[in-house]
Amino acid sequence: MSSEQSGLTNAMRAQVLVHALPYIREYSSKTVVIKYGGNAMVSEQLKNAVMGDVVLLSLIGVKVVLVHGGGPEISELLKKMGKKSEFVNGLRVTDEETAQAALMVLAGKINKQLVSLLGITGGKAIGLSGLDAQMITASKLSEELGFVGEITHVNTSVITDSLDAGYIPVISTVGCDGNGNVYNINADTAAARIAGELGAECLVSMTDTAGILRSKDDVSTLIPTINVSEVPSLIRDGTICGGMIPKAECCVEAIRRGVRKVFIIDGRIPHSILIELLTDEGIGTMFA
Repeated sequence: MSSEQSGLTNAMRAQVLVHALPYIREYSSKTVVIKYGGNAMVSEQLKNAVMGDVVLLSLIGVKVVLVHGGGPEISELLKKMGKKSEFVNGLRVTDEETAQAALMVLAGKINKQLVSLLGITGGKAIGLSGLDAQMITASKLSEELGFVGEITHVNTSVITDSLDAGYIPVISTVGCDGNGNVYNINADTAAARIAGELGAECLVSMTDTAGILRSKDDVSTLIPTINVSEVPSLIRDGTICGGMIPKAECCVEAIRRGVRKVFIIDGRIPHSILIELLTDEGIGTMFA
C-alpha cells in the first residue's frame, strides 16, 4: 500500500516509529502474555490484525505468549452433538463428553488455525496445550461444574524452551490430573497464572468492552488505571460487575503473582494491542 493510499506520508510514518521507540525498548526481550478471545477471535479482519500485532511484537524482540479460549466454537460443536451448553457464574458445566469436545476444539481446531495464521503472517509459532509436558495440572473446581479445572500447577519449561528457540507459543487452555482426566480451564484464569509463573512484564486481556467503565455503556467514563487495592470497592459499588468481575479478579491475581502490568483492552478495535503497548495514550484499563 502506498503512502497516499494509507493516508500517511513517509515523514508521518517515521514519526510513528520514533514515538514507539521508548516502548519498543521497554518491552524488547521481555515476556508479554496475550489472552485472546471474544469478537477478535470471530472476525476474520480482527483476527488478521491480532496476528499481525503478535508477529510485529515478536520481530522487535518481545517474547510473546498467546493464550486463547474458544467458548463459542465449543458451544457450536456441542449443539451439533445434540448437547445443550449450561453455565454457572460464567463457567461452562462440563461433563466428560464436553471436556473431550473442548479438547478437540481448543487443542485441535483453533490452536492449529492460529499457528497456521501466524506462520502465514510471517511469524514462527508453535501450538501447545496444557496437556503438553503436563504444562497445566488441575483438579475439579467443584462437583457442580464437573470437569472444569482449578489450576494446581503450571510447568513453564515447555513455554520457555519454545521462547528461547524463537517460537511464539500458542496455548490452548485445557489441563489434566494425575489420572489422565481432561479439564476445561477458563482462559483468563490460565493466562493470569501462566503470566505470573513466567514473571511476565505484562498481561494483555482482550475483551469485547473498552475496559472498566465508571458508567456502564459510556465509553467516555473509561478508567485508565486501577490499583489492585481498589478492585474490591469497585466490585462492591457495582462499577465492576457481571462477567467483568472474574476478569478483574484474574488481573489482580496476575499482579499478585509478580506481573508488573495488566491491561484489559477492547479487542474489537484493530491493532488494539499495539495501541496499548506502543503508544502514549493506550486504549484500555491498566491494573498495577
